[in-house]
Amino acid sequence: MGRENSTLVTEFILLGLASKPEEQLILFGVFTVIYLVALIGNMLILLLVSLDSRLHTPMYFFLGNLSVVDIGYISSTVPKMLANYLSRDMSISWAGCLSQMFFFLSFGGIECLILGVMAYDRYVAICHPLHYCTFMRRRVCALLLVAGAWTMSFFFALVNTLFLLNVNFCGPNEVNHFICELPSLLALSCTKTFINEVVLLTSVVIFGLSSFIPILVSYIHIISTILRIHSAEDRSKAFSTCSSHLTVVCLLYLTALFQYMKPNAAPSVILNELFSIQYSILTPMLNPIIYSLKNKEVKMALWKIYSSSCILDQIGLSTT
Repeated sequence: MGRENSTLVTEFILLGLASKPEEQLILFGVFTVIYLVALIGNMLILLLVSLDSRLHTPMYFFLGNLSVVDIGYISSTVPKMLANYLSRDMSISWAGCLSQMFFFLSFGGIECLILGVMAYDRYVAICHPLHYCTFMRRRVCALLLVAGAWTMSFFFALVNTLFLLNVNFCGPNEVNHFICELPSLLALSCTKTFINEVVLLTSVVIFGLSSFIPILVSYIHIISTILRIHSAEDRSKAFSTCSSHLTVVCLLYLTALFQYMKPNAAPSVILNELFSIQYSILTPMLNPIIYSLKNKEVKMALWKIYSSSCILDQIGLSTT
């Protein structure tokens, strides 16, 4: 798989979302804010899950993992994009492109699988509450579910990356995208990419079956169980425990699956870029906001930390 024998291209040009300097400056400011909000929000979720003993449950263990993944997911694309806009140099090396694609695929896959795991967690909590501690033991959560998601995602990302090494790029080297996303790279190949498309489609199908089917089956049982609850208050309380997760699932799946099911048949470049921004940049930023706004336990943990800081400030003022 020697790269020197398989391609003449040593770097790619990411055309990005804008070509004019003033537009790039605006986008630099917008994406800097989005990136900082995503980092702060996800780090805050990690802090809350670590410090508040009430959040030491499987559900928040998964939420903490989701925050780690979101940080990695958005960091695989946005820092390079910001550097390009700031320097007005839109080039990326072949090695940098491969690295970005590998981590982009890895964290995207982990996110899908963890959302599937979280759906199963909500199913057990709502449909089998008396057996929750048995089904969701920490060893099961950590070793089987989360470790399995990370391992599977890194494996398939590595496979797609290695197969790309056999593809010839003879020019042009302009990627009509703001990141090195696999479908956009395959479109530049001067050789047949049938095997790569099959590998990519197989990966998408496997990840879809491994995550979306558990989500679908879990929510069918959850909705069925909720509808059998007689009290309207109890029904609302039960649904509120999974509404945040359902919102995140819709944000991710409605765009990501459409994008990757048709690698070479995108309706338009602008639409492709909007979809990519949605699931790779906006979703990692919105996830902590959604979970903090719709989750009573997270809001209580936030209030607890805020109250503690206020008390410490008052103690500091009184001693001075």
